[in-house]
Amino acid sequence: MENNTRKIVLVGTGFVGMSFAYALLNQNACDELVLIDIDKKRAMGEAMDLNHGLAFSGSHMKIYAGDYDDCSDADIVAICAGVAQKPGETRIDLLKRNAEVFRSIVGPVMNSGFAGVFLIATNPVDIMTHVTQKLSGMDYHRVIGTGTTLDTARLRYMLGDYFSVDPRNIHAYVMGEHGDSEFVPWSQALVATKPVLTHCAETGGKFCCTEMERISEEVKNAAQKIIEAKKATYYGIGMAMVRIVRAIFGNENSILTVSAMLNGEYGQHNVYAGVPSVVNRNGVREIVQLSLNSEELSRLHDSCELLRGVFKGIEL
Repeated sequence: MENNTRKIVLVGTGFVGMSFAYALLNQNACDELVLIDIDKKRAMGEAMDLNHGLAFSGSHMKIYAGDYDDCSDADIVAICAGVAQKPGETRIDLLKRNAEVFRSIVGPVMNSGFAGVFLIATNPVDIMTHVTQKLSGMDYHRVIGTGTTLDTARLRYMLGDYFSVDPRNIHAYVMGEHGDSEFVPWSQALVATKPVLTHCAETGGKFCCTEMERISEEVKNAAQKIIEAKKATYYGIGMAMVRIVRAIFGNENSILTVSAMLNGEYGQHNVYAGVPSVVNRNGVREIVQLSLNSEELSRLHDSCELLRGVFKGIEL
């Protein structure tokens, strides 16, 4: 991938897509941004609105509404498109409809000659990332999802608040499905270089190990609380997407809990899940295998089994 002009094509200009676009503009994270939506008029309006703020941003981005031919020389194609669940519709039925939406997107993207990195944000993100890889036939290292990057950020924020330390000095991850079966491997959670559970045990009751489970539940349920309050979540995931984009364009080799294909790591095969991964300009360079204990390995296995089972229910 050439790193001269940082070009992103965004498919889907809903709340998540435009929160991503707005964050890209404010962080000057790319040079060229193309907006694609089934509602072409909306994409044009969103491009106009963003362009009118360029003078205030310090950015020199080129922003415009386009089509799938614009993917030919893109570095990243980010997909935020999808359909909403109908009343009474099963998860599998919703997934089948979203798979058809993705078929209408991924085919034209690949036909353009695209050879960059796919970044998927549409939920359920682990499944939709796997769908994208299957439909595109692209090397799985170059097809990644947002995974548990936002969950991990929420965890670090909550732990930082609990311990009254900067969240950037908290080193902990949320792993597995971006959903109900996700979990925190507490054996690997650190404050600076000190294990969180040790830190709790040594403070004479000031901090409590049992509070860690409460925090992990708060992380898992955070999205539902936000949805209950304001109908949808989009700012956090938009910023998480920009963090992944910066790791790609900067060839950072940063460790992020993106949704990546497991092929033997942690004893799991042929499944996308949120795991600490080294991200650079080629997507996922490798998965970092943490020293999980037996209970944590079991929870990861259960989460991956759930994801494998759901993916098998989709006909591609």
